[in-house]
Amino acid sequence: MKQSRLMSLVESVANVIVGYGVAVVTQILIFPVFGLHTTLAQNLKMGAVFTVVSIARSFALRRLFEAIRMRGD
Repeated sequence: MKQSRLMSLVESVANVIVGYGVAVVTQILIFPVFGLHTTLAQNLKMGAVFTVVSIARSFALRRLFEAIRMRGD
């Protein structure tokens, strides 16, 4: 069964929202280990930038693999 572009985007966004929370918590825990000290606001902003990039990457890869799959049918 073919996944629509909209459902590909919805899945990607849901995945990245969960990833955003994990990323921010990871940054808060790991940055100090490397001597990087940031505020919560800075962590949230960095997480937001990475989230936008991640959504675009995830969507593009899903569409690429869907195109490859459709060529094989």
